[in-house]
Amino acid sequence: MKKSIFLLLTLCLVGASPVNSQGLLKKVTGSMKDELLGRKPKEPEPACACNDAELVVGLGGKLQIDYKEADISTMDDGSLLMKDKLSGKYFIVKDGVTTGPLSEGDKRLAGFDDTENKNDPGAVIMMHHSKYISKSGEKYIINFGGKQYGPFAQIYSFVMPKSGDKFAAQVVENILMTEAEGKKMENAVKNAKTDQEKMDLSMQYSQQMLQKQLDGGGVSGTTPKIVSNIPGVPEESYTVMIGMINANAKYDDIVAVKFMDVNDLTGKTLLKLKLEDGSAQNLFINTANTKYAIYSYGTITISDGTTYTDLFNPHLMKIGSQVYLAYMYYSPKKNSMMQCKIPW
Repeated sequence: MKKSIFLLLTLCLVGASPVNSQGLLKKVTGSMKDELLGRKPKEPEPACACNDAELVVGLGGKLQIDYKEADISTMDDGSLLMKDKLSGKYFIVKDGVTTGPLSEGDKRLAGFDDTENKNDPGAVIMMHHSKYISKSGEKYIINFGGKQYGPFAQIYSFVMPKSGDKFAAQVVENILMTEAEGKKMENAVKNAKTDQEKMDLSMQYSQQMLQKQLDGGGVSGTTPKIVSNIPGVPEESYTVMIGMINANAKYDDIVAVKFMDVNDLTGKTLLKLKLEDGSAQNLFINTANTKYAIYSYGTITISDGTTYTDLFNPHLMKIGSQVYLAYMYYSPKKNSMMQCKIPW
């Protein structure tokens, strides 16, 4: 109430004495001046903004997207998918070129959509890596560098670094029961007329799975393992021993993360993580294996305690001989997506 009265008096004084109005406005605070003139204060740049930021894409012109009403996802090749939540339209930004607007179902969006075959990770992986992965009957084959790997009942992950000269995959040679077999067993037990019949069916399927395991090489044939063309990787390199493979954590390399240990694929420990970082999904290790960064909910936290907030799409890149940890942020001042780089 007092503020409103003060504003009214000020406006009256300004109107009564045009000559002195500018001098009066100079004396009031910046925020009060903005309110008097009907201007909204500008949104500040985020804390992660840098002086040498590079333009990724402007949100004016062809895009005309409100950053706060956009969903943004990224691909391994560095392209961005932006969805305008208000219109439902999509835009793809790659190497400074914007494609769109695109409607849901457009073939150009297929690489960003993993909803098909979500119950079969091997099918999704094959869709993204059809150059290297094919199907032979009910099993998958990997062909890489002139050598064939497999067949595998399932491929749970397939990764390559930026150079594309090496790969690693988490696979299992045999599975005890396919989805179709599981449904068949479930229906048979459900339709059994007596408890004895149900028990007999359960015993029958248990024996079938045991025999399938024995025929497939025992427990080792149904245990997830890692296959790779990297020299020195043991043929029987089990995931439980080495860790989960990752081709994004270190520039142009593949590592395996097991609890707090970051290993190479031969099992050698490169770096140890802090206890609280052991389950991190987005990990970035520097070239010297002396520090790492964790990305979570818009914040990069480096192992030396440094943090960068209000950002997205952290990724490793190389210019000349220098590796960088790059990230993007929205600049209200420029209404654009910008990129910063940290020597890494």
